[in-house]
Formats: sequence, structure tokens, C-alpha cells
Amino acid sequence: MAANFPQCLFLLIFVAFCSYLVRFSSCQPSGYSQAVATFYENPTSPGSGGACGLENDVASAPYNAMITAGNQALFKQSSECGACYQVLCTQDQNPHCSGNPIIVTLTDECPGACNNDPVHFDISGIAFGKLAKAGEASQLYNAGRISIFYQRVACNYNTNILFKVDKGSNPNFFAVTSEAVDGDGDLSLVEIQTSNSSWIPMQRMIGATWSVGIQPDTQKPPFSLRLTSETKQSVTAPNVIPDGWQPRSIYKSNVNFPNNL
Repeated sequence: MAANFPQCLFLLIFVAFCSYLVRFSSCQPSGYSQAVATFYENPTSPGSGGACGLENDVASAPYNAMITAGNQALFKQSSECGACYQVLCTQDQNPHCSGNPIIVTLTDECPGACNNDPVHFDISGIAFGKLAKAGEASQLYNAGRISIFYQRVACNYNTNILFKVDKGSNPNFFAVTSEAVDGDGDLSLVEIQTSNSSWIPMQRMIGATWSVGIQPDTQKPPFSLRLTSETKQSVTAPNVIPDGWQPRSIYKSNVNFPNNL
């Protein structure tokens, strides 16, 4: 029996070490990366679409306040506006975290001190509370700043793309914001076709809002719009902006991207 003691001790240490490795490896879910998360203003804040041009539309469908701002690692000079992320926090990170993932859309920039972290999400107050265990959201709000895990995922809004004419649009200048974009969520190119023109590239004005100069005498509505995603997929919304369009009006298309990356 005494002769077998070192062998038994080694086996016990080996098993304990393996258990540690299993626990350690399970701390970070497969496919996820680490980040820091804070939340907008207060627990009932829907967040903002300001830096992406979505304004207060983020509070209602299809976003329903499930949005986030991001530091430059995520925002990338607004080119990533519309990207979707699955985020979660575990009890190892905070005892009040549920470990259940939520999906948020990048609709704003978190500047300044957010860039002190490699990756920083500033989540709407409403969405932040959904990371908590049932009945423990207040404790998570009190923490204010937590560690999370995140991964990029495809957007899926269960609706077709919505086009909101920018408030600054007029007969000589047309700007439009694309909302509820599935798949990549973010766009690399938007083009417009008037009733008697070929496709004209638009310029990114702010985030998800793209603009172009219009010659009202020769470039008349209806307008068709062609969107190209980050991964170079394209969809065309024919005649989606009607004659008589108005600034701030929203026009629903009959197209969207596939729900995958």
C-alpha cells in the first residue's frame, strides 16, 4: 500500500489539474472574445442611433432598444454601423449575470474613455438589464462596468429593409438611412438610380446615412436603391422612393439580405 502512495498522489494531482483546465477553458465560450461593457445613462434608456444616423428610431421596432455604441475597435469611423453582436456575461464575471446571450445592433459611437479598453460596448440601459439573472438587474446596474463575451453574428429583423429619407433632403440633395439590414448589417456601398439615369454611387454622410446631389429637372423619382454589404453581397430595391417623397418619411422595400454572414 505504501509503495503505491506516490502513484496515487500523482493520479490525484493529475485529475485535479485536468478539472482545473476544464473549468478554465469553459470560462470563455467557444467562438467568443472578451470585452468591457457599460450602459447608457439609466436602466430605462433605449440608447441612441446618433452617430449612425438612426436618431431615435432605435427605441422602436425593429431595434426595440436592443442596441449598443462601440469604441473605435467596433465603430471603425462609422463603417460598422448596423453590425450585430451576440453578447453575454457569466457568473464568473459577475455573480448577477445570467450567462444567457442577447443580440444588439451597433448604432452609435462610444468615444473618449471607451477607447482605453481594447473593445468596449456601451449598451442601452434596457438591453444591459437583460444580461442579468431574473430579479437581479439592479445589482448589475450598480456594478456599472462589467466584463462580457461577444461575437459577431448575422442580423435578422424579420422584416424587409426600411429607408428613411434624411431630414436635410430637398429637391437638390437626397440622403437616406438604411434600417433593418439583415446579414452583415453594415454597408460598403449605396447606389441610386433615378427614373432616367444609370446607377450613381452615393457618399457616406454619417454611419448608415448616404447622400447624393440631385438634378431635379433631369433626375426624377421614383428612385431605386442598390445596397452592397461588407462582404460584397448586393440587393436592389426597385422604385422604393416614390414621387412626392418627404423628408423624415420611411419607405419599406420588398428586399433584404440573407440572414447569414
